Amino acid sequence: MTMLAPPRLLELAGQSLLRDENLAISALEELPVELFPPLFVAAYARRCSKTLKAMVQAWPFACLPLGGLMTEQQPHQETLNAALSGLDVLLSQEARSRRWKLQVLDLRRNAHQDFWTVWSGTRIGVWSLIELEAAQPMKKKQKMDGFERGAEQPFAPVKVLLDLCLKQGRHDELLTSLMKKVSQQKDLLHLCCKKLRIFAMPIQNIKIILKMVQLDSVQDLEVNCTWKLSTFGNFAPYLGQMGNLRRLLLSHILTTSCTYLEEEEQYVNQFTSQFLSFHHLQELYLDSVSFLKGRLNKVLRCLKSSLEILSITNCLLSESDLTHLSQCPSMSQLKDLSLSGVSLTTMSPEPLRALLERAASTLEDLDLDECGITDTQFVAILPALGQCSQLTTFTFCGNSISMAVLQNLLLHTIGLSKLSHVLYPAPLESFEGNQGILHLGRLAQLHAKLKQMLHDIGRQAVVWFSANPCPHCGDKTLYDPEPILCPCHMPL
Repeated sequence: MTMLAPPRLLELAGQSLLRDENLAISALEELPVELFPPLFVAAYARRCSKTLKAMVQAWPFACLPLGGLMTEQQPHQETLNAALSGLDVLLSQEARSRRWKLQVLDLRRNAHQDFWTVWSGTRIGVWSLIELEAAQPMKKKQKMDGFERGAEQPFAPVKVLLDLCLKQGRHDELLTSLMKKVSQQKDLLHLCCKKLRIFAMPIQNIKIILKMVQLDSVQDLEVNCTWKLSTFGNFAPYLGQMGNLRRLLLSHILTTSCTYLEEEEQYVNQFTSQFLSFHHLQELYLDSVSFLKGRLNKVLRCLKSSLEILSITNCLLSESDLTHLSQCPSMSQLKDLSLSGVSLTTMSPEPLRALLERAASTLEDLDLDECGITDTQFVAILPALGQCSQLTTFTFCGNSISMAVLQNLLLHTIGLSKLSHVLYPAPLESFEGNQGILHLGRLAQLHAKLKQMLHDIGRQAVVWFSANPCPHCGDKTLYDPEPILCPCHMPL
């Protein structure tokens, strides 16, 4: 029989105060700092709206990470509205009280998860967060220190942080409430967004929302919309205002046959020029972007920082695009490179070889799936691949490669001590007939031969998997050496 731990003194104090909300509110002015977080948690759980409203006004820290208490199952719209009402009262005061500390209301669900557990005493001592080390980024903390030393910031706006997901048909009561408050208190309340996801939604609706957001706060942007190039052109000026962007993903930007070439070029230039504002960009993902062929250099020459991740997938590129890519200074620090779905069959292997050499000292993950690479091309890049000293994962499924070249690859990568996973296509010798039917018995024999070679050279810890599309659903089926079947083969 397990014994329940008795309530802690802090919990008992909070429970006692919340039995009488008026008493709790009147006690806030003299309430010790360490009692605020546990009392706030208790008030939130009990939905004591009046107490929450008052506590926001008296909050003794620079940041209130309210999002850490919110869940999908219990969004507590009523208590959230109470907190926002407290913020309204705070902002309406002509003279801010001596105890005013609140600078940031953080509504992100996954941010500052430790704050509440630390202050409730379930982990380390509560006094470690007196200066809000965990809940404040260093830059903001320095500003807060200046504020406490007497720097005059009487009307600095309060920032509301949240992650946005803009999607057609999704009703977001929180966003609606915040937009209304921001429009009413634009100089005193700033809506900030670190992660922004945009799915199918009319561009006019998106523009209305983005006009309410401090766009220089966006660090992570995903645009997953099937947009015409002209529609994307309307969005581009907002993109250029996101000067602190670290991660950018664009998917399914399409050109249309009715777009005039001159007009198309104008939209492309409008898009690529926005990259001049991205001084901190580290990750760039371009998927199914139809206008890149022959124009990738326009993006590359506008890059202002070295990329750590570059993913260009399911796009048409020219050999000159790949050449420009291999010569771009921003590629020298790449950790992750994906060209999956980019056809390289008719191209010279030299640009890809040069690109691998440029990133050889930093590259950790390489994805060349479905590139149509042939034996001759693959052999040409093997020496460069063997120089990638940090490589941990290499996948090149969907290419027509022979067993001899796979063995050659294994020998060239013997010295790559960090390489742990290789995902390769079924070699040509494992197919039979004119229709190219995969012979599982042959594949198992060839795979066993590769594993024996790995064992003989002392690299048995390296995992080599063969992968080919499932004939039923198209998903990859792995072989090691027996097939690890995809879900459509699984018995119910």
